[in-house]
Amino acid sequence: MQFIDEVTLFVKAGDGGDGAVAFRHEKFMPKGGPSGGDGGRGGDIVFVADRNLGTLLDLRYRHRIVAQRGANGSGRDCHGRGAKDLIVRVPVGTAIFDSAGDASIGDLVEHDQRLVIAKGGSGGQGNIRFTTSSNRAPRQSTPGEPGEERTIRLELKLLADVGLVGMPNVGKSSLISRLSAARPRIADYPFTTLVPNLGVVEIGPGASFVMADIPGLVRGAADGAGLGLRFLRHIQRTGVLLFVLALDASGEGDPLDDYRALEAELRAFDPVLASRPRLVALNKADLPATREVEGPLREVLAKEGVELLTCSAATNEGLGAVRAAMIAALASRAAEDGAAETGETPSCAT
Repeated sequence: MQFIDEVTLFVKAGDGGDGAVAFRHEKFMPKGGPSGGDGGRGGDIVFVADRNLGTLLDLRYRHRIVAQRGANGSGRDCHGRGAKDLIVRVPVGTAIFDSAGDASIGDLVEHDQRLVIAKGGSGGQGNIRFTTSSNRAPRQSTPGEPGEERTIRLELKLLADVGLVGMPNVGKSSLISRLSAARPRIADYPFTTLVPNLGVVEIGPGASFVMADIPGLVRGAADGAGLGLRFLRHIQRTGVLLFVLALDASGEGDPLDDYRALEAELRAFDPVLASRPRLVALNKADLPATREVEGPLREVLAKEGVELLTCSAATNEGLGAVRAAMIAALASRAAEDGAAETGETPSCAT
């Protein structure tokens, strides 16, 4: 399935039906009076979050979304039927913006969460609404109100507990394939993933967490280099960041320099990401050159209070420790969030 994470749509809610002008002409009712009914309400356009969807592909070629208009009123006091709301299902994690001013309209982050994007117009009034003691036979009615219309932009931001961040070709896809049930494209030659991959990591009966393999970032991503801006927004919703560092296949590179560059890109894109809980993993431990840089890198990161995890997606070495570290980081994050909601200070066990 093609991964589409941004679309622009024109949406128009249904117009209200027109009110009717009519009079009774039944037998034995010579002065039956006005009988024009009201028009029906136009349909709303409602977006609903659906966890079974993972892309905005269904909306990519659907440039216009228009709801039904309400039925017109008619004689014999018959009111027009209101139109049904038009339901549009989108993936969980979809943010909606007004294209005119780029203002946020809403954020759908829970399954079955609903958001009215455009309200249908009210139905017009029939002439029965204008009857007064001095005007027994009004010939007045009102048209239905037009439904709201606007151009909107949809952005899909992946919802994941752990986000894997790293330069191209550091083995993020291999890691997520070893730690979860995800099966991203993996090859024995250098290439970079072009779409995010999600994987579920089972940690016990009925318990799991979601990992997201964010496609490789490059220097200058926060300024739009490569596909940086498109992928950086997927990191915003992750609870814990796992920085994946590695040497290239020939043993060249500087993992610490890559780490600093990744930090700078995240900070430039969204300063909040700089304070997000993080883990650092040095991948490709099966390469002799990796062992040579492991010690110095561990010492530098230790001074900053960051523990270095060493692993190899190729041989499964150290993956158990990476998995345990992610579980512990998520548990700590959950405890902090719970304490923040209750106003308590989390206690630390020693």
